[in-house]
Amino acid sequence: MKKPIDDASSLQAINRRRDVRRKTLPALAQAGPVSVWMILFVTIPMLFIIYISFMSRGVFGDVVYEFSLESYQTLLDTTYFKVILKSLQVAVFTTVLCLGLGYPFAYYIARKPPEVASKLIMLIMIPFWTNSLMRLNSWLLLFQTSGPINTFLQWSGITDHPITFIYTDALVVLGMITNMLPFAVLPLYSTIEKLQKSLLEASSDLGATPVQTFLKVTLPLTFPGIFSAIILVFIPSLGIYTVSDVLGGGKVLYIGNIIKNQFGSIRNWPLGAALSVLLLVITGLLIFIYTRFAKLEDMEVV
Repeated sequence: MKKPIDDASSLQAINRRRDVRRKTLPALAQAGPVSVWMILFVTIPMLFIIYISFMSRGVFGDVVYEFSLESYQTLLDTTYFKVILKSLQVAVFTTVLCLGLGYPFAYYIARKPPEVASKLIMLIMIPFWTNSLMRLNSWLLLFQTSGPINTFLQWSGITDHPITFIYTDALVVLGMITNMLPFAVLPLYSTIEKLQKSLLEASSDLGATPVQTFLKVTLPLTFPGIFSAIILVFIPSLGIYTVSDVLGGGKVLYIGNIIKNQFGSIRNWPLGAALSVLLLVITGLLIFIYTRFAKLEDMEVV
C-alpha cells in the first residue's frame, strides 16, 4: 500500500524540480550577462579603488602596497577639507536650483496632453545631442569680456566696463545647472504625470486652496520623484570635473578636479582613491536614505 504513495510523492518532487529549472534557466539567461558585466566592470574596479586607498605613494608616483591611512589623514588637511566643503556647497546649491527650476517645468509638462508633453520632453533632450564641450565653450563665448553679454550690458548702460564672468564659480555653477537640469526634470515629470487627477479634484471639492492642495497632496505624492532628482543631480554635481575645467579655467577646483589630477599629472593614486571612496560613501548614504524613506521601485520612473 505504501508503494503508490511513494511513487506519487516522487513524481511530485520530480515535477517540482522540473518547474524550478524551467523558471530558473530563463532568469539566469537574462540576469547572467548583466551580473557578469557588473562584477567585471563595476564591482571589481570599485573594490580595487578601495584597496588602493589604503596603500601609500612611492617616491616616483608609484603605488607602494603597504597598508597606510596617510591618504585619509590627508583629507583632513585644511586645503583638501576646504575643497571638499566647497564642492558639497556647490553640489547642494546646484541641486536646489535644479529642483526649483525643474519642478514647475515638469509640472507644466505633465499637465499637457501626451502629444504636447512628448515634444516638450524632446526639447529638453535636444541639447544632449551636441557635444558637451561645445555647449560649455558656448558659455565662454557668450560671457567673455568682448562677448554678447558684456556688449549688451555696456550698450544698455548697466555697466561702463566689461564684467569678468569667465573662470569664476558663478559661471561654473551656471554650466552645472544647465547640464544637470534635465536629470531633475525627467524623474519629476514621470512622478507628477502619474498623479491621479481625482485626488486633486477631491482636495478642491473639500475646500482646499490650490496652495493647500499642492502642499498636502501633490508634494507628498511626488516625493519619490523629488528624491530621485536629488540623487541624479547631487551625485554628478559633486564629482563632475569637465564643467569646472572648461568654465573654471583651472582656477576653480572641486573634488572631481582633484581626483582627476591625482590620477593624472600628480600621480598620487592612493589619495585619488581615498577621495573616490568619499564620493562612494556619500552616494551610498543618499541611496540608503532613499530606500529608508521611499520605495526602491520608484527610482524606475527615471
